[in-house]
Amino acid sequence: MELTAAHWMYLIGTCIIILTMLFRQNIVVPSIIVTFLVGWIFTGSFISGLQTIFNASLVAAGELFNIFLIITIMTALLHSLKSLGSDRQMITPFQKVMKNGHISYWVIIFVTYVISLFFWPTPAVPLVGALLIPVAVRAGLPPIGAAIAISLAGQGMALSSDYIIQIAPTLTATAAGADVGILADRALVLSIITGITAIVLAYLFLRKQILRPSNSHLIAWEKDDQIPQSKDELENNQTHKSKYSLLFAILVPLTFLIIIAYMFLAKFSDLFPSIEGGTGAALIGGASAVLLIAATMFKNLRSSLNDVSDNFVQGFVFAFKAMGPVIPIAGFFFIGSGDLSSKIFGISAEEAPSFLFDLVVAGQQFIPESTLIAGLGILIIGAITGLDGSGFSGLPLVGSLSGALGPNVGVDVETLAAIGQMGAIWVGGGTLIAWSSLVAVAGFAKVPVLELVRKSFFPVMIGLLLSTVIGLWIF
Repeated sequence: MELTAAHWMYLIGTCIIILTMLFRQNIVVPSIIVTFLVGWIFTGSFISGLQTIFNASLVAAGELFNIFLIITIMTALLHSLKSLGSDRQMITPFQKVMKNGHISYWVIIFVTYVISLFFWPTPAVPLVGALLIPVAVRAGLPPIGAAIAISLAGQGMALSSDYIIQIAPTLTATAAGADVGILADRALVLSIITGITAIVLAYLFLRKQILRPSNSHLIAWEKDDQIPQSKDELENNQTHKSKYSLLFAILVPLTFLIIIAYMFLAKFSDLFPSIEGGTGAALIGGASAVLLIAATMFKNLRSSLNDVSDNFVQGFVFAFKAMGPVIPIAGFFFIGSGDLSSKIFGISAEEAPSFLFDLVVAGQQFIPESTLIAGLGILIIGAITGLDGSGFSGLPLVGSLSGALGPNVGVDVETLAAIGQMGAIWVGGGTLIAWSSLVAVAGFAKVPVLELVRKSFFPVMIGLLLSTVIGLWIF
């Protein structure tokens, strides 16, 4: 395999992006610059290099727009539920069973995990933080224990699989050229192994700090600085419950449970047609859109047309704030894929370069043919990409590397990609990076964020190593 100057530029660009992550800096600008340089060198035209910046982001946006759309719909639904007070109604029953600190730890984990699967951890943190942490503290669970439970269950176990909305698996699989459904299934298994390991270890480390229930715990905790709340959150807290809040507090979870049951039966029986790829997310998105319209109409029929539109706008704003930076980053890594580079450069598939695959093939002689080394290597690279505090920006990289490396070391691409996804999201998604969304968790629990990182480090790392070894063994 003869490597061209464009291949070396692509390799240098990948290294620059990884180094930028290591220095905890945003990688959007480096991604744009190296995209331009690769395009310029490959085409030999400065003008074409400039066009490559736009075309790469355009192709990436087209490939990833389904992700933006599902985030938009789910966020819009959540806004409509907040306006009814249904979001709080869905949490209330769990407050009655939190009798002591031990039960509270597991209740917080269960509630956070379920909410985060459907709505992502972002809305789960203020909801669980405002409603369940005070109850847990009074029951004897130390605030650091509540913070650990939220971060491991939400930003860790739920987000790393993203099994319901399937944004993370789609990002990774698209870059890897892998099957989204298979990758999502394996990521779910790995996330559960990692999550159970980390959660149990954290509980064992915390159990001696759990005290007997007492109002004094809550009084002492409330003396700390008040939980930071935005203007929207303060207005939401003052919103009176609608007479339909209970209806939608039951209807929304029931609808999702029915969909989960349908997806389960479709996958493991012949009763329904099998759900493949992103069709599961499409089903969730379509049902959520109907629930959004219904909830808005029940709140105020006369203003419902405008309210639904406003909720969608807020959803799109959140989606682009959360995922917008991923587009130019994904654009660079998509250049390394032969299937997508043809669209970016506007040439036939036969002429299109596969920079990343070519680099792996050229360096194959230096890569140990060991599944364990390959798995641990992808895990480490995923963890490094998570240092930017996002967890998602590195998914195109680990996906591309898995797609190129997997066939050469005898490991399924989906398995390697799922392992890389675990490393990226568990580290960067909000369990081990102090400058990530973990700050919000620490703020609601009123604990130092660095202490939260320190107490989560060993449980998470042991869980990741264990899931990697088991994943390579069983898949």
